[in-house]
Amino acid sequence: MKTFLLITFLTGLGLTTSCTQVAKDKRVVADGAQPVLLSNDFAFTEGPATDNEGNVYFTDQPNNRIIKWTEADGTFSVFMDSSHRSNGMYFDREWNLVSCADLHNQLISINKNGELTVLAEGYNGVPLNGPNDLWIDNKGGIYLSDPYYQRPWWEHDQMPQDAQCVYYLNPERTQLIRVADKLQAPNGIIGTPDNTLLYVSDIAAGKTYSYQIQADGSLSNRKLLFEKGSDGMTLDQRGNIYITNADGVSVFNKEGQQIDQIPIPEDWTANVTFGGKERNKLFITASKSVYLVDMKVKGAY
Repeated sequence: MKTFLLITFLTGLGLTTSCTQVAKDKRVVADGAQPVLLSNDFAFTEGPATDNEGNVYFTDQPNNRIIKWTEADGTFSVFMDSSHRSNGMYFDREWNLVSCADLHNQLISINKNGELTVLAEGYNGVPLNGPNDLWIDNKGGIYLSDPYYQRPWWEHDQMPQDAQCVYYLNPERTQLIRVADKLQAPNGIIGTPDNTLLYVSDIAAGKTYSYQIQADGSLSNRKLLFEKGSDGMTLDQRGNIYITNADGVSVFNKEGQQIDQIPIPEDWTANVTFGGKERNKLFITASKSVYLVDMKVKGAY
């Protein structure tokens, strides 16, 4: 009844059209667009990262592979077998593919020829728990989440570190520092292009936080952004935050208000990035499948 009275009041003022338009303008999915299944030939997909041509690389983790989706012809190819159990990935400024690889719980860099370099593998002389996801800032420094999810290929069954934390590898790649530790299980992570904010999802707590990034890479002023956890995250040019979980892809604005929802017909949606030459297609990894949906907005990167 209250809704009817409000609509009647706004109609009398001639405001319903403008209010409806404002709500519609917040939507980020292109009008009439639906997620398109590209393939369901994988075991479990994760870690999508977009190269300088708009192609997307992602992991098929149980099969220990990195797959490349080529936008020009829509084909899939194996970029790397024996990928050290790569999970979350991100391209650096030299277009090397940086990966959270939990075969040996390392942060690794893979060049275009598939040659591998270990960037980090421990903190204070103790192995990392299991690097999961990462974001590279505009200086070349790397933030990574390090939760503990027991893997069948590990010989150990106890968490190596004393907490599940977020770390920062400096641009010189000489020092790994702990920058966030009051978390149950940090997972999805993404930062703003201007290096001012880092978003971190504590998936076990069902919360996503924002942190202010300091000049040395440390974090301060943690704020609860919204009470929903995420496996993977990305941003668009409007500053909206995209998260993934059993609900599909949820989109929140910078104030933490949900503005859109993209249902995905899978049990779990793991990660998301903007792909394509124009960065206006949302590439979604979900269980054994990958999807693509046309967007009104472009990715922040």
